[in-house]
Amino acid sequence: MDAPLHLSDVIELLERRYPPATAESWDAVGLVVGEPQAPVERVLFAVDPTEEVVAEAAAAGADLLVTHHPLLLRPVNSVAATTPKGRVIHRLISEGIGLYVAHTNADIAAGGVNDALAALLDLAETRPLVPAPGRALDVLVVYVPEPEAEPLRVALAEAGAGAVGDYTGCAWSVTGTGEFTPQDGAEPAIGAVGTHERVTERRLEMVVPPGRRDAVTAALRDAHPYEEPAYSFLATHAPSSHVGAGRVGYLEEPTTLRELAAVVAERLPATAGGIRVSGNLDATITTVGVCGGAGDSYLEAARAARADVYLTADLRHHRAGEAREEDRAPALIDAAHWATEWPWLPVAARALAGDSGGRVETIVSTRVSDPWTTRLGGAETGGTL
Repeated sequence: MDAPLHLSDVIELLERRYPPATAESWDAVGLVVGEPQAPVERVLFAVDPTEEVVAEAAAAGADLLVTHHPLLLRPVNSVAATTPKGRVIHRLISEGIGLYVAHTNADIAAGGVNDALAALLDLAETRPLVPAPGRALDVLVVYVPEPEAEPLRVALAEAGAGAVGDYTGCAWSVTGTGEFTPQDGAEPAIGAVGTHERVTERRLEMVVPPGRRDAVTAALRDAHPYEEPAYSFLATHAPSSHVGAGRVGYLEEPTTLRELAAVVAERLPATAGGIRVSGNLDATITTVGVCGGAGDSYLEAARAARADVYLTADLRHHRAGEAREEDRAPALIDAAHWATEWPWLPVAARALAGDSGGRVETIVSTRVSDPWTTRLGGAETGGTL
């Protein structure tokens, strides 16, 4: 029987899919509570790290709670058990449960919150509403004698150069002739002082994350045979990423706003608030924009993407009203914040179970943590009182 994974192992698996570096600068993601060497056999996924959810994790025998929303998004001066956040932390520690947060990094990721919401509506050919900036990379250019080129490439790759997406050790190379004349004081690996040399060399090019430049330079100097290797780093303009905020895609068959709203109400988890709709219910819908959670900052992006309807949460009165009056404005479907993010939980749970080779059991919270508990009244509007 395989030994259980440690918390640090599970975090590594999570961060391969939801890299913390892609989170917004204001966000608070990553490990909040937990000992990295603690064994993890069961993980509960939830949207909110509330006291009720922590109790659910304890009752389920979970070793780790993974939530979408941070517990400590804003700084605190105390985690005393007299405060709600303090009680959550104390209960987690006393029960031996870790807490890990994947928030805006899970929003933009492939297979993340927005992809899960788009999949719920069976959208095809999805793309980000707002593509994330591409990963900043430098290009290392180095010249090395032909016989030493492959050992150098391997050493540079081990130091972090040449990683492109799911590929490592990537390089481009071409062979040419290098020329140099060693002067007094030099200790050339090839040739002699005062003699002009011509050597068959390979030009290697490999991408390097800016944060790995020093480590790659050290590896280069250690592995290169020359006393003074010729190399340079070239800054590149990162293209837009294939991931980003929100998603926009196409329905397989056109439908009406009325019918699509009914599908949204049926497929999203039920909440007291239900969903709100703005627009002509008989309008034809083909292109759909979505954004899990609060998405009114992307209203213009949904219009620019020529979405017929935009599904999100927490639409504010003035922003929604102004957006509906713009030319080629999409209809709006406003659902509960919690409900639009919940569909990611079973997706993330299945992914972790698979990534762990079945060594981690994953479960999904059934606790409705939407803060609204009751709704009274409600009517279609658009006429007069």
